[in-house]
Amino acid sequence: MDTATTRTTTADADAVWNVLADGWNYAMWVVGASRIRAVDATWPDVGSAIHHSVGVWPAVVNDETRVLAVHPGRELRLQAKALPFGTAEIIMRLTPMARGCRIDMIEHAMSFPFTLVPDRLQHVAVFPRNAEALQRLTFLAEGRD
Repeated sequence: MDTATTRTTTADADAVWNVLADGWNYAMWVVGASRIRAVDATWPDVGSAIHHSVGVWPAVVNDETRVLAVHPGRELRLQAKALPFGTAEIIMRLTPMARGCRIDMIEHAMSFPFTLVPDRLQHVAVFPRNAEALQRLTFLAEGRD
């Protein structure tokens, strides 16, 4: 069972998708990403990556997030590095609603030993960060500051 952090927005799914599909927006909505170094020209196609940095100067680590699967306008599956902890799969799922859309953000550890932690406990650990990320994402999609 997927344990998701969920947020609804008045922005339609296309508006939210447009934010996700522009890799240069990544550091504006992903908590912890401090700058974008490069975005592959084929983003968000499968295999493409955003090359970013994580942390606060002078403790900045170069990192990347890669697309595992994409259903344009509806779902983006990412593999994010979480150095020194390994990697995580992050699913961004958009569900159109009568007015706006629902955004589900699902995150699972992909690296041992964190894969041994039950999904519910993983969700508790990442919920505050993911809730903030979804708030930032909705502000961008809605065109608010």
